Amino acid sequence: MVFSAILAAASVSLAHAAPQVEVAPNPAPAASPDASTGVISYPPAFFAEVGPTTALDMVMRLPGFAFDKGAAVRGLSGSGGNVLIDGEAPVAKNDSLEEILRRIPVSAVLRVDVIRGSAPGIDMQGRTVIANIIRKSGSGFKGAATLTSWPIYDGRVLNGIRAEGEWRWGPRMLELSTVIGSGVNDQAGDGYRVRVGPTGQTQINSKVDYDAQGTRNWLIGAYETPLAKGRLRVNGAYMLNSGFGELYDRLSFPGSSREYQYSRDDRLQAELGGRFTRRFGETQMEALVFQQWNNVDSYTRFESPSLNRLFLASKDVGETVGRMNLRRKIGGLNVEAGVEGAYNTLDSATRLTVNSGLVRLPAANVQVNEKRGEVFTVVTGQISPTLSWEGGLRQEFSTVTSTGDLVLEKSLSFTKPRLAVTWAPDSKTQVRMRVEREVSQLNFDDFVASNSVANTGAVIAGNPDLSPMQAWVSEAALERRFWQRGAAILTLRHYALTDVIDRAPIYLGTLVADAPANIGQGTKDEIQFSLAVPLDRLGLKLATLKGQATVRHTEVTDPTTHLKREISSVTNLQPAPSLSAVRPSEWDLLYTQDLPKLKSNWGFSVVGGYRDKFFRLSEVETDKMETWFVLFTEVKFTPDTSVRIEVQAPFNRDVVRIRDVWSGPRNSASFSYTDYRSLQWDGAVQIKLRKTLG
Repeated sequence: MVFSAILAAASVSLAHAAPQVEVAPNPAPAASPDASTGVISYPPAFFAEVGPTTALDMVMRLPGFAFDKGAAVRGLSGSGGNVLIDGEAPVAKNDSLEEILRRIPVSAVLRVDVIRGSAPGIDMQGRTVIANIIRKSGSGFKGAATLTSWPIYDGRVLNGIRAEGEWRWGPRMLELSTVIGSGVNDQAGDGYRVRVGPTGQTQINSKVDYDAQGTRNWLIGAYETPLAKGRLRVNGAYMLNSGFGELYDRLSFPGSSREYQYSRDDRLQAELGGRFTRRFGETQMEALVFQQWNNVDSYTRFESPSLNRLFLASKDVGETVGRMNLRRKIGGLNVEAGVEGAYNTLDSATRLTVNSGLVRLPAANVQVNEKRGEVFTVVTGQISPTLSWEGGLRQEFSTVTSTGDLVLEKSLSFTKPRLAVTWAPDSKTQVRMRVEREVSQLNFDDFVASNSVANTGAVIAGNPDLSPMQAWVSEAALERRFWQRGAAILTLRHYALTDVIDRAPIYLGTLVADAPANIGQGTKDEIQFSLAVPLDRLGLKLATLKGQATVRHTEVTDPTTHLKREISSVTNLQPAPSLSAVRPSEWDLLYTQDLPKLKSNWGFSVVGGYRDKFFRLSEVETDKMETWFVLFTEVKFTPDTSVRIEVQAPFNRDVVRIRDVWSGPRNSASFSYTDYRSLQWDGAVQIKLRKTLG
């Protein structure tokens, strides 16, 4: 009912805003596949039915393509997502790939190529499928301004503005963007909490009121120009982010009391990046430099009648990266070789007080520096018009030094081979196979004590003495294109893991706490299926349904109980994306339909419910997220003015946290209680007014 009213109101407004223009619902132009190179080209007309406004809209509607914005890793190798811009990965991290694509208007896009397997002169970023946004050349100005209003179910109204512009004159280009506004944490809400003892007796019964939101103040820019017979691009970002959460837990049993928690994070992120490219005959050279600063101050306070905790943390992270690579065609082979060096620093200080008494935390104050280097070579070749291959070899070296509460120095070295084969028997079918050794990066957050001590009362210590997790990965994928715009892809992956990073007990003479640690070998198996179906043949004109589902099974030996269990979820693992996602299942759907007579489109998106599980020394935490549902419509009043309305979580959405707690280590102590908390998010409406210029 809510969505019908919104669509009707938008249609009435449109009828008064402009005369009706009949648009013939002709099928979108078919994509142009090339079986010999594994490249499918999608012109802007392919997306015209759904009326995209940015390059991100186009990428999200690519048949059989699942967008990945990349990983928060150190160095440039492996940090990029699965979308290139003019054949190159952005030299940026804090300025995410999602934000970069959102700033590129559809009018600036010449076409989108989906590269499956490999393609000459393209860095596949270690992936088997990647998208490439090809921009138009020419002079002039293109820009946009977007006003956002976000009424929340609890009466809050959050507002924001973003503006971006692109100026081209001859071979030069300037880009500027700013974002100012507030956002909400949709995992907060109102609900209840129940604590039950080992015999089923109720220990706590309470009502919970939890609100959380944040602000963003960003300034981002880039400049491109010819230089020294090559081309230079320089980009930078200055980003201030703050977020806070306030939780009231009002107990009705036993007795009447209140628990209160307030947490706040203030983050400054800044970065500078540069890329210089030039050709020397048949050889193309690329040089990159990158510098970033990431400083965070955290404050968490917990108050109750019997307990008061205060956790303070300050973390300053710096990164300097340089990279150079050369590409050349030698005979029938495309050869790329390069070198990358990085220097990373961490300066952290944490402090925990309980009832005004200072609590000693292992690795509470740590200074870390890391020197990393990598040399690599990648070769691609064509065995036949339908069979191609890619082989690569990377050698990584690093030295990690820690001072402060824990003094150590360790050197690491890893060899990372890769072989991928692509077979395309026809233009609609492709088989891809890959064998590769992947090595995660150490997560600096694991080196220092975590502010989870304030949320659960458990001491989660830091541990700089970690080795990266490694995996031998075997992957096979079958892709089939159909009905011009349809695609189905089945992918199987197996990971043989060593040095799995998870939580484990640490000892300093006697048992102190649990911390990140290498806990041995493990496995992870994935089955992933993605489908994009044009629904015209089913009677739904100009409609498309796109979805993806992944099922995983992981296994490792628990370092506390010495029993087999699944690997703890994403929060405990921060390597490359292929190693980090360990939820048992994930799925999503996107339905869109164009309404040409109304100059609009509508649809819905669904992100399926999922579960995260975390194993600690004396606790197992299970977090469950119910399905997230969004109804949307977008109306173009004029070719350069549109309104998008989203009804978020119209059927409500619950976030559940279950804590099973023991009186000590789970292998020897008695079970204490189960703490169950359910918070309900009752929805919001987001309204975006966008005006494009140029």
